[in-house]
Amino acid sequence: STPLRAGLIGHPVAQSKSPIIQNYWLARQGVQGSYEAVDVAPSELADFVKRFLRTGFWRGANVTIPHKQSIIPLLNHLTPVAQAIGAVNTLWQENGELVGDNTDAQGFLAQLDDSIGASTEYKIKSATLLGAGGAARALIYALLDRGVEHILICNRNQDRAERLAGHFGKAVVVKPWSQRSDFLEDQDLLINATSLGMINQAALEIDLTALPAHARVYDLVYNPLETALLRAAKNRGLVPIDGLGMLLHQAAPGFTRWFGSKPAIDNELRRTVIKESRAT
Repeated sequence: STPLRAGLIGHPVAQSKSPIIQNYWLARQGVQGSYEAVDVAPSELADFVKRFLRTGFWRGANVTIPHKQSIIPLLNHLTPVAQAIGAVNTLWQENGELVGDNTDAQGFLAQLDDSIGASTEYKIKSATLLGAGGAARALIYALLDRGVEHILICNRNQDRAERLAGHFGKAVVVKPWSQRSDFLEDQDLLINATSLGMINQAALEIDLTALPAHARVYDLVYNPLETALLRAAKNRGLVPIDGLGMLLHQAAPGFTRWFGSKPAIDNELRRTVIKESRAT
């Protein structure tokens, strides 16, 4: 039987952890398949979709920066979630048609739920989101879907934050970046969806003093795994949530679509990703 193929398209893609995750699952599940990352420049996107996805050479793909929005016109259908978020990170072939989905919201919530565990008392009414890029859109969708009543967005480029808030309506309010430490006293959740604090990026400077004792601090950055933000949260006795969990959870639905089985998200997978990341 021919091996099943899927992959990741983006520009650049060398840093991506997706091949480590997907190939770990392929080996674990004993699936005859392969998953590779391919650097596709924006000018080559339409041609790539035609040759690799329309012909069925790949059963589907993950999509990363800068193609999450520009790929939409090249697809036949979007899931309701992808439609609402306005971005695609996972796609597959169904009866010769290309379907785009967005699994970031689901991945984000799955990791949040893991951190909460069995404690049903933990309710999120208010959340502060740093950042207004593609991920931020999926997170706001996820939080509103969960019934979060107030979301504050804080972004270095305020126009971008205003546009994002406008897309979601009055539950989402923009605050100036310079005031990011000033309105945390009634927040249940603080999320960093910027690249600040990532290896080779500027530090994220924020003072967590005002956060209430029950607040959780979620950093989408997973390189390094323990960012300065998560260390500061731990030092304050708050629950830190790292970005690797979301990465693993958002990868699972694609695997199931392309390769037909449901993969396990366990500590061995986490360890493998961390170890292989250090090796590169």
